[in-house]
Amino acid sequence: MIRVVLVDDHALVRAGVRAELEGHVDLVGEAGDVGGAIDVIVATKPDVVVCDVHLPGGNAPAVIRGVVDRGVTTRFLALSVSDAAEDVIEVIRTGARGYVTKTINGAELLDAVRRINDGDAVFSPRLAGFVLDAFSADLGASGDPELDQLTAREQEVMRLLARGYAYKEIARRLSISTKTVETHASAVLRKLQLSSRNELARWAADRRLL
Repeated sequence: MIRVVLVDDHALVRAGVRAELEGHVDLVGEAGDVGGAIDVIVATKPDVVVCDVHLPGGNAPAVIRGVVDRGVTTRFLALSVSDAAEDVIEVIRTGARGYVTKTINGAELLDAVRRINDGDAVFSPRLAGFVLDAFSADLGASGDPELDQLTAREQEVMRLLARGYAYKEIARRLSISTKTVETHASAVLRKLQLSSRNELARWAADRRLL
């Protein structure tokens, strides 16, 4: 049976998902926040993690990065009430294999878990377009000598800065300190030879990076 960890900060949601999956998969652990999720995933090494996007202490990307940093490889399926493009794109760019909304029924969720375990990518229908758009934008930016100057983390910070997020919000989303965000922001502007966030926003928009 597929070994699954369930991560959601609402006990009632976990109970509902558990009821739908029990008997079809081996539920080896549950967690309700980022720290607890990382610990249980590292301890149990599941095949698939079904993870809510917004959690106490951070978000699904923070869980994914935390697990990777501790040397554990698993597949993530995001399960969220949010269908916002920025949430979908951030989670997938961080490494999740799929993203479905909580309007999904039990049979569809079980099918998604099985497909993720088999190595497929799974998305709720209207969310797939967000991922395709983001992928196309990335292809369009590949080989850009200016963009290639930036590290992967600097590119993450650059996109959020260009979208208008404050340093504190970027720090929360990326699970890093505000001081680290400031350092990355300075490096981005210096490397791109830009003098302000407004110039950065125009630069990113011209390259379809927003």
